Parts: sequence; structure tokens; C-alpha cells
Amino acid sequence: MKKALKIIGITLLIIVALLVAIPFMFKSQIKDMVKQFINENMNAKVEFSDVSLSLISSFPQAHVSVDDLVITNFEPFKDETFATVKAITFDMSVKELFKKASEGPLVINAINVNEALLTLKTNKFGDVNYDIAKKTDADAAPTNTDTNSSFSFDIQDYAINNSAFTYLDEKSNITFYITDLNHSGKGTFSGTVSELDTNTEAKVSLSLDSTQYLNNNTIKLDALIDLDLENSKYTFKENKAIINQLPLTFQGFVQMVDEGQNIDITFENPGSNFKDFLAVVPEAYSKNIEDVTTTGNFKVKGTIKGLSSDTTIPHLDINVTSNNASFKYPDLPKSVENIAINASLKNDDGNVDNTYLNLETLNFKIDQDVFKSSATLKNITQNMLVNANIDGVLNLANITQAYPVTLDKELSGILKGKLHTSFDMNALETNAYQRIKNDGNVSITDFIFSSEDIVNPIQINKADITFNPGTVSLNSFDARTGTSDLNATGNIENLLGFLLSDGNLKGNFNVKSNTFAVDDFMVAETETATNNKTTSAEESLKIPAFLDCTIQADAKTVLYDNLTLKNVKGSLKIKDEQATLQNLSSNLFDGEITVSGLVDTKEKTPLFNMNLGINDFDISESFQDLQLLKSLAPIAKILQGKLNTTINLSGALDQSFSPDLSTVSGDALAELLTTNISSETAPLLSKLDGAFNFIDFDKLDLKDLKTKLDFKDGKVNVKPFDIKYQDINITVDGSHGFDKSMDYNAVLQVPAKYLGSEINQLIGKIDDPDVNNITIPVTATIGGTFTAPTVKTDLTSSVSNLTKQLIEIQKNKLLNQGSQELQNLIGDALGGTKNDSTETQTSNPIKNVLDDITGNNSNNNSDETPTNNTTVEEGVKNILGNFLNNTKNKESAKDSTE
Repeated sequence: MKKALKIIGITLLIIVALLVAIPFMFKSQIKDMVKQFINENMNAKVEFSDVSLSLISSFPQAHVSVDDLVITNFEPFKDETFATVKAITFDMSVKELFKKASEGPLVINAINVNEALLTLKTNKFGDVNYDIAKKTDADAAPTNTDTNSSFSFDIQDYAINNSAFTYLDEKSNITFYITDLNHSGKGTFSGTVSELDTNTEAKVSLSLDSTQYLNNNTIKLDALIDLDLENSKYTFKENKAIINQLPLTFQGFVQMVDEGQNIDITFENPGSNFKDFLAVVPEAYSKNIEDVTTTGNFKVKGTIKGLSSDTTIPHLDINVTSNNASFKYPDLPKSVENIAINASLKNDDGNVDNTYLNLETLNFKIDQDVFKSSATLKNITQNMLVNANIDGVLNLANITQAYPVTLDKELSGILKGKLHTSFDMNALETNAYQRIKNDGNVSITDFIFSSEDIVNPIQINKADITFNPGTVSLNSFDARTGTSDLNATGNIENLLGFLLSDGNLKGNFNVKSNTFAVDDFMVAETETATNNKTTSAEESLKIPAFLDCTIQADAKTVLYDNLTLKNVKGSLKIKDEQATLQNLSSNLFDGEITVSGLVDTKEKTPLFNMNLGINDFDISESFQDLQLLKSLAPIAKILQGKLNTTINLSGALDQSFSPDLSTVSGDALAELLTTNISSETAPLLSKLDGAFNFIDFDKLDLKDLKTKLDFKDGKVNVKPFDIKYQDINITVDGSHGFDKSMDYNAVLQVPAKYLGSEINQLIGKIDDPDVNNITIPVTATIGGTFTAPTVKTDLTSSVSNLTKQLIEIQKNKLLNQGSQELQNLIGDALGGTKNDSTETQTSNPIKNVLDDITGNNSNNNSDETPTNNTTVEEGVKNILGNFLNNTKNKESAKDSTE
């Protein structure tokens, strides 16, 4: 007995060892078999990381696993991924592993597909990416699959786990998604007629021509299907589906034909409780409906019958009805009553464009508010045609008190309306107003509107709107937002396009306001960046992109940054995230300002381009509070008086919508009408006072001062301008930075009398009134900053040069005085007689001698012998000698007295 047990044990051990070893021995053969199958059957690039074999996990069958399968398309979808599968496993008899092709088909008993992602795509030319099976002779001339097929299934069970499916049809503009797909089935596929028992759970989304019909709706399906493989017909026998929580039973068949699929299916909800209607609504919006109290009925019934092909769809007749229904959520205070629904989705001829939705009745009542509506939607897959009627009253606050909808902001307000509208969606998108027919009126009171495109909620106290064909008249609009109030009238051109198709809000408005704060109408865009686990947020203000309107504004007070503008009037054009100002005028700083230009917020950094006209601004106040003026002329804040200027500037705006001074460029022409200077807080004037003690800079004459300047890259260049202090003219030019750095030159034309006692003594010696008018240029070089200035002058060298100039004048004056005395003496010597025109030169010997000395005796005859020459020369010498001696004596006497 022991020997027998030992033999059995050894035998079992050998069998187990073989079961473990064989997969490794035949691994390469299995890989070759998989590759051979792929190459023989698929026209695509197929890759996988590994193929494994186990004889233990599914003993006595073999278990084959293909891991990380990727299938990539060839042209015309080259390099696009058709499918990825984390793992595909097959269970089959061990002998199937060693079958040759001549021994018959390969039989697989079970398949499991895990985490598959499959994308089926049809491009705009009609090409499909899922036609990847290779064409064979069997495709051209079908024969008995039992004897000629190289591959067949004999499946006991199969499963698709945690997978997703996508269908994209660019030609028909259809998108269909199945996610969280878990599907399993049991049956036999090898026979001609078989039965398949399936269970499916998934979430489904369906969009036709950009219209979302299903959005992540939960689908459950238990189906018992007869498979007639010979005739490609699949009959649904006992089937129950759940859409969200709405149960449906259905029956019928789908048969594959040469043109497409022949479909004949009917369905309905087995009960008629109105709770079934709430079950259609996605659970995220309807919440838990198990405890909801309902009355009335609800019925869904439909037929889908006909050919589904490239050119046709099955006929549709789907109806939803409900009468005298109500519901109440246990945790909410209000109920919805008198609900009546009569809607149908139909297609009578198989042309997809002729599918239409008829909402004949949709009525309900909340408290005492009754709301009635009806609509028809035609051509829903193309350019949808809408014809709708609305008549009723709706308290918006009651919506969240009767239905568990979650809103970002709480709704409030009373909406009253009686409106008929008819349009097509393309008309809304292209602003074809002639195809938009509106008739009726709508009013709203105490409504609060909030959006991502505005900073503060807008509280509409009252608004009355009349709908006319093509336009909407805003009869009244009384609203508040933040600290701002608005009263408006006007015309709106695209209200439905704005509400229904994300179009722009267009119109022309007359707006009045007592207080208008610019920041109340700007949107804050937050951009978050994470770096080293640190998060920082940057905000920039944006003009809403949906606005396309012209506003004639009249505001008593406008608040912008730190400014308060009074009596603001002008035109504002808003479009494409730009605001264009035209002839905007306002009272500011006891004067008036006019503005034209634009602000552009399309880019990440807002830009502006403005022309400013300023009249009679209070200089001190405006240069103290207005950052731009403060940067253009920091020293001006010490002035008392008025300012007139024109400024042209452009640049970028910072996050608070104020000019970024480092980017501002432009030019200005300024005129100062000053009356006084307050220099207590002006370090520059203190420095200048120290450099020029003969000037009181508090008493500079700045009346009618005009200057030009330009600015760019944070630097202001000032053209030369003139100011005056008593009889001193001063010319100033240079530049400074917005960082308050300075580089200026001031040239002072200083009269000599201001330059000290030594200069005044020299002036006194000259004894000439013209000398008192002598001025010298003195240059002051101003650097540093406005808060810590530096002043350098060339006053010392200027005084030295003036001294030399005065000494030279004194010398020339003395020489001139000597020459005059000589002429006087000569005149006396001549007896004071005047020359006679008829007298010849020879009759006046002294004059002849002087002419010889000076070279003026051009008529002197060299051959003529002079008369009395010696006597004349001696006489002249005596006269000159006496003159010179007398002059020296006078100078000596003068020096001695001094």
C-alpha cells in the first residue's frame, strides 16, 4: 500500500512539474501561433508585450494570456491607435495548442478582455478605421465555416471588463461614448442557431450635430438573445433595460443585410408611475428619488422600425405622456403640481433630416405660479428649426425649493412672460435677424445674475423687454452691482443668440448712473502655477468677450482706481474685449478732462492708447493723486495754480487696470497757470537755494509757462523751456525717469551785479551805464533723484571769466580816453578851426604830419620837399609828451586817492 501511494505521489509530482514546465517549453511556439494568427487575419500594426501559458489556473484546460495589446491603423488613419487592451485571456483545450491548420478550426472555450479602449472612426470622406480584417477567398465565396474556417469559437462564457468604447462619425457629426463598460455573456457561437444570455452595465453619452442627447447616462441591460448566424439575425426575447433609473422592456430583432441593418424593436416602461419620469433625469440632478412622493401617470412607448444604412435611419415613433401629475421631495418645502407632458419624437420617412420633436404640452405649477409652454423642433440633426410659445409666471427662487438642483449661485426674482418665437439655429449664429421672429414681452423683477464673466452679481430690480421681429427693445432696466447703479434703455439685437448659442450680446444702450465703479464690471481671471509645492495666483482684469454694444453714458460719479470723476458723459464702444472711448468728458481736480482712445484686454496683458485733454486742473491736487502726472513731472506737486495740457500716451495696464509706467510712451504739451510755490517738501529747491543765494526760488515767475515733453521706456524727455526770476532768465531742459532719477541742465543768464562786491567794484571803476547790463551764463547740472537731488554749477569759473572781461573793458576804456584827449589837444593846437573844403593839404602842416603818422596822406608827393618839417615834429612831440605826462599824473593821483 505504501508503495502504491508512493508511486501515485511521484506520478502526481511529475504531472505538476510538467504542468509548470510545459508553458515555458512551448512559450515561443505559442507566440509564433499568435503572431501567425494576427498576420493572417489583420491589416494593421499589432504589438504586445508578452504571451503567457498556464496549465494550472484553468486545469484541465490551457490558459493563454496576451498582455499590453496595441493595434495601430495603416492609411488613411496612419499611426492612429485603433485599440489598446491591457490583457486578453483565452481558455482552450491543451490539444488545441498543437493543432495544425489541416486538422480543423481552433476552438476557444472562453475569452476575457480587460481594460480595453476601442475607437471606431469614420472620417469626412466615408473611410472607416475598423475595416482591418484581411480579405480572403472565403470572403469572396463563402463556404461551410465548420470545414474551411481557420478559426471558430465554442464559447461557454466571455467577459469585457472595465472598458470603454468611442464612435466618431465626422461625416454625420455623431459622437457616441460608452464608458465604465462591464459586459458578460454565456452561449455557444459555433452552431447555426444559438442563444446568448448577456448582462451589461455602462455609462452612455450621445451627441448629434453638437446637440447632447445623452450625457453620461447609466445604462443597464439584461438581454436573452437568439443568434441566427446563418441569416445574421439577432432576436431579443426576454429583455429589460434601465436608463438611469427608468425601467424599459423591449422586444424585436436586428438583422444584418447587404444595405445595413434591418431593425424592428418596440419598447415601453412596464409601469405608469410619474416617478419613472424623474428616473429619466440623470441622478446628479434628480438625486435620490426613492422617497419622493408622486401622483399621476407617466408613460414611455416607442417603435424603431426600418432600415439603418448610409442614407436612411429607421422610422421613429417615440411618445412620452403624463397627466395631472405632481412630485415632492421630502427635504424640500415646495411641490410641483398640475404637471402635464405630451411629447413625441418622430421620423416618418427614414430621412434623418426629417426627424422632429413635438413638445405639444409642458405645463406645471409651483405655489400660485403657473407656467405653460409648447414647442416643435424640426431638422434637429442639421440646422434645427425652433417654434416655441411661453406663457406664465415663474418665481425663480422656488426652483431650488421644489427641485434638488445644485446651482453655483442662488436664483431669485419673478419672471413673467408671454412670448412666441420662431428661428433656426444658424440664424442665431450668423445674426440673420430676418429669420428670427419674436413677438411678446417679458419682465423680470428682483433678479440676481452671476457669471464667470463678471466680478459681482448683478441685481436687476426691474427690467421690461418687448420682443419684436429682429430686435428686442429694452424699455427699462434698473440694476445694481457692487457699488454701482444702472438705469438703461435701448435695443438688443441678439438676445436669443446670447442665451441659446453662446453668441455675443449686441445692442445700443443709453445708460445713466449715479455711481459707476469701473472695477464692478471687470472679470478676474485666475492663473495658478505650482512650483515646489507652492501655489501662487495672478489675476488680470478682462472686458467680457460676449459684449458687443455701444453705450451712451451719463454718470454723475465714476470711480476709477483712486480717482473720482464727476459729470461723466460720452460714448463707449465694447467689442472683441476692447473698450473704445469717444469724446468722454468729466470734471476732475476742479477742472475738466476729455478722453478718447481704447483699452484692449484680448491679450494676457491689457493694452491702452489714449488722448487726454486737460483744462484748469488744480496742479497740486492732480499731481499728488494722479500717478501718471506725478511720474511725468514729480516737482509739479509743489505748485499752486492751474494746469492745461494735452497728453497722447499708450502702453500696458497692470493687474489693477492702471497704466504700467515702465511701458508707457507718448508726448505732452503743458501750460501752467501758477500763482504760488510751496517748497517746504521740495529738496531740489533747497539745493538750488544753497547754490544760488541771490535767488529766492519761492518767487520764480512761472506765469504762462509752456513746455513740451515726450516719454518712453520709463524716461521723460523735457524740451527747453524758459522761466524768470526778476531780471534773471533761466532756460531748463533734460530728462528724468519714472524712478525719480534726474538729469537736467538749467542755464541762468545772471547780471554781473549779482556776483559779489569785487565784481561791483570793477563795475564802479568802469563808470559806464552799459556795463550794468552785462550778464553771464551760469549752468546748473541737476542729478540724483527728486528726493535726494545733487546740484553742481560753474558759478566760480563764470565769475572768473567775468572778472577778466571787466578788466579788459577797463583797459580798453582807458586807451579810448587817451585817444580822445589827444584829439582834443590837437584840436586846440589848430585853434579850434574846422577844415575848409577848399583848403589844400599843404596849408595845414600838423594835419599833414598826423596823416603821415596814420597813413592817411595818400596825396603826399614824394618828390616835394617838406616845409618846416623839423619845427612841426618837435611841436607834436611836445604836445604828445605833455598829454601822456598829464595822463600818468592823473592816474597816479587817482590811485593815491583810492
